[in-house]
This record gives sequence, structure tokens and C-alpha cells, in this order.
Amino acid sequence: MLGLNAARVQAAGKLQLVMFDRAGCPWCAKWDAEVGDVYHKTWEGERAPLRRLSMHPPYPNDLSFITNIIYSPTFVLVRGRQEIGRIVGYPGEAHFYVQLSQLLEKAGV
Repeated sequence: MLGLNAARVQAAGKLQLVMFDRAGCPWCAKWDAEVGDVYHKTWEGERAPLRRLSMHPPYPNDLSFITNIIYSPTFVLVRGRQEIGRIVGYPGEAHFYVQLSQLLEKAGV
């Protein structure tokens, strides 16, 4: 069902924040502890729902345009099949939200 919902979000051209992570990533665990449980309830999370994927390709067809994921976590803000921008690494909760706000502003939100 999640794949179907993700396809609908993409088809509608709505924003989503794609988090690329890997097993055992300590910075991903830190993001989970500081942001992960509440992200969907935030202003940002309502405008750019989170979708998590392994950083190792292949990626789903609707995200096949995303390339060069080298570090985890990497957060990519997308609308439809267009990358708006990315946050590489996790700089801590406050800096994460500052960087995400800049990406959302770039997206016209």
C-alpha cells in the first residue's frame, strides 16, 4: 500500500522528502531519535511527507532519476520527477530544520 501511496503522491506532483539510509548508520539513528517520531506531525512533514529508502540502488521507478547518493543519511526533496535539493548528512535537529526550510522555500512552499 505504501508504494501505491507514494506513486499517487508523485503523480500529483506533490512534495516528498526521501530519506536514503543504510543499516547501522549512527547518524540515521540520531535522526530517528531526534526527529523521526515527530516529523510527520510537523509543518514541514505535512508539506513534504517522508519516504525512506536504502541508499543502495536500484531505487523504485518513480525515483530512478535520483543519482549520486554517497552518504547516509541523504535527504532529497522531490516534486514529481524533479529533485528540488538535498541535505547530505544529519547536522542535528535545529540545523536539519533550517536546511529543510530553505529547500521548501526553494520549492515555493
